[in-house]
Amino acid sequence: MRTIQSYIGALLILLAMWSCEKEGGLIVVSGFETSQLSSDVTDIILTADNQETPVLAFSWTESTLSLSDGTMKAPASIPSVIIEASTSADFENIISINPSANPHIMTGLTLNTLAKNMNMAPWESAPIYFRSKAALGQNTAPKYSEVISVDVTPFAIDMSKGFILNGDKEETGHFLYSPESDGEYHGFMNATGWMGWYLREGDATTWGNLNVDGNEFVLFNDEENHWNMWFPGLGGAYYTTLSTNNGEWTATYIPTLTVEGDVTGEMTFNRTEVSWLISFTTTADHAQFTVSGPAKFYDRTTGTVDAAAIDKDFAIIPGDENSIDYSFSDEATAFTVPTAGEYTLEIFLANPTNLNYTITSGAVVIEDPISEYLYLPGIDNGDDWTFNNYLRLVSDMDSTFAGVVNIDSKWGYNMSLELNEWTEVYKMGATEGTLEFKGANNITAPDPGLYLMQADLKNLTYSHTAVSEVHYSGLNDQWDLMPMTETSSVGTFAASVSIEQPSEWGIKIYLNNNWDLFFGGSEGTLAYSAEGITDDASVAAGTYDLIANLTQSSYVFLGNEVYITGLNNVWDYTSVVLTKAETGIYTGTATVSTASPDGFRIQLDQSWNRYYGGSFESLDYLGNNLTDDQSLAAGTYNVTINFITNTCSFELAE
Repeated sequence: MRTIQSYIGALLILLAMWSCEKEGGLIVVSGFETSQLSSDVTDIILTADNQETPVLAFSWTESTLSLSDGTMKAPASIPSVIIEASTSADFENIISINPSANPHIMTGLTLNTLAKNMNMAPWESAPIYFRSKAALGQNTAPKYSEVISVDVTPFAIDMSKGFILNGDKEETGHFLYSPESDGEYHGFMNATGWMGWYLREGDATTWGNLNVDGNEFVLFNDEENHWNMWFPGLGGAYYTTLSTNNGEWTATYIPTLTVEGDVTGEMTFNRTEVSWLISFTTTADHAQFTVSGPAKFYDRTTGTVDAAAIDKDFAIIPGDENSIDYSFSDEATAFTVPTAGEYTLEIFLANPTNLNYTITSGAVVIEDPISEYLYLPGIDNGDDWTFNNYLRLVSDMDSTFAGVVNIDSKWGYNMSLELNEWTEVYKMGATEGTLEFKGANNITAPDPGLYLMQADLKNLTYSHTAVSEVHYSGLNDQWDLMPMTETSSVGTFAASVSIEQPSEWGIKIYLNNNWDLFFGGSEGTLAYSAEGITDDASVAAGTYDLIANLTQSSYVFLGNEVYITGLNNVWDYTSVVLTKAETGIYTGTATVSTASPDGFRIQLDQSWNRYYGGSFESLDYLGNNLTDDQSLAAGTYNVTINFITNTCSFELAE
C-alpha cells in the first residue's frame, strides 16, 4: 500500500505545483503553458427567439503535461480551466464560468442571464470581456489568457408569460399570464383528457409535476426528474392557474356555456381557437342575454378524481370596447344586441392579456371534430392506399382545407380527418365537386398531375385546379410575378432570388398567374392564403435559392454554404462546411471521431436561427437535432445534403 499512497500523495502535491520526494527523487511537472482563448463570434444580438439556441462558443489551447517520473501520468482534470467574464477590461468585477467541455457552448438564455447578472442594460450593445484562467491546483499561481471581448445586446427577460409546452416540451403557441411578473400565472386552455403539459417561464425555468404518485397538481422544476403535469380525464375548456410561489397549479373545467335571456342556446367550444361561439336570431331590437355555466375545480386536494372535484359557477362579464372579464359566481352581466337580425357571438379566451368578444352578422357552423390535416387515402395509390397525402387546415371557423397534391389515383380517393380512419370519411356526393359524409362512392380523381385541392367540410364541396405555373412575388417590395422552375422532384419549385431589403408585406408563392391562388407562411411552412413570408427580414442581403415544396408545404432560402454544427460535439461554423453543388444540393467531407451526445444540426447561415434537424431520411426545418451520426463508425465521410428531397447521406470515403 505504500507505493499507492506515494502516488496519491505525489499527485496531490503536484496539483499544488510543488514536488515531493519518492524513492529519494523529485517528481517534476512540465508543459504547463498559457492558454489562448478564442470565440466563434464577436457581436451577438440576443432575442427571445434565440434563447435556446447556441450563440457563442469558446475554445482554448490545452497544455500537454508531462511528469519526470515516466511511471506516472498527470490526471486529465489538470490543469483546471475557468472562463472569467467582466464588463471592464481590467476585470474589476468578475463572474466565473465553469466550462462543460472544450469548446464551451453558451445558449442565448445562458448568455442573456450572464448579461443580466452583470447589470447590463437590455437592448443596448456593450462589450463583455473574457479570459481563461488555468491552474494546476488550489493556491497555485494561475496562468491567464489574453483578453477577448464580445459585443452583446441582451434582451429584457419577460416573466409575465409562462409558455405552455406539450408533453414533448414543444411550443404550443399559447401561454398563461402573470400580470405582476411574480410567478402567479393564469389563463384558459384547451385540453384533451389526461393531456400532459409543461410551463416554461421567461428565464427558461420549466415546471412539471412532482415525480411522486399521489401528488397531482404539485409543481417540480427539476427538468431531469419531473413528470409532465396532466389534466383530468374530461377534455375541453379549462381555466388554469399556476403558482411557482406555492408550488401548485389548478384546473377548472368548464363543460358548457349557456346563453339565457332574450336569446337562448348552448355555445360551442372551438378547441383550436380556444373560444366559445353561438349563432342566434333576434326578432326585436336591444335584445339582452347572459352567458354562464357550471364548472368543476381540481387542485392538489382533489387530484384528478371527478367525484372529488369542487362544483362552482362561471359567468362571462362583457366590458368596454368588446373586452370581457369573468367571475366564478352566478352573477353574469348581460350582452346587448342593438338591432334584430341573425348574429354570431364568439368569446375569445386564448390570449389572457386580451380577452374579448365579437358579435358579427350571419351564422357560423363548425364541423366537429376538426383536424389540422385532411388526409387523402387513395389519391396517389397505385394498388396501395396510404395516408401520406393531406391538405392543411385553412380556417377552423369555416372548416376549409387546401394544399397541392401530385394526383395519380387508380380507384378514386376519400377524405379523412383522422390518420388511418377508414370508416368516418368523406366520399363523393351526388355530383362531382360535392361531398357526402360516409357516402357510397369514392371521389373521382382527375387525370394524373399536380393540382391545388380545396375542400370545404361545412358546405361539403371540393375542387381540383391543375397547377400549370408557379411564381413568387413581393421580394424587395417588387410585385411582379417572377417564375419558379420545377425541380427533379414533382411539386418542388426553385428560383434564384436577390434579397436587397425586407419586404413590407412579405413574399408569396402564386399559382397559375392568379393573384387569388397563393401561399404565404412562416418558419419554413407554407400555408394557403396566409400572410406573406417574412424571412427576408432576418437573413443577410445577398443571393439565395428559394425552394418551395408545394406538396410538403415547405420552403427555404439557401445560400452558397451550409454548416454542420455539433458533430463530434463541436459547435462551430468551420469544422464542417458544405458548398452548393447545384440548386438545393450541398456536398463536402466530415470526419466523425466520436458520437455527438446532443446530436447535430445543419445550419443554413451563421445566425443559429435557421437550421434543419430531423433524421437522414427526413430533414425537418427547426426540428430536433439529428442523431444518425451516433451509429456511424469513426472515419471520414462524403456528405450530401439534398434540400429538394430533404435527405442527408454520409458515405464512408475510400
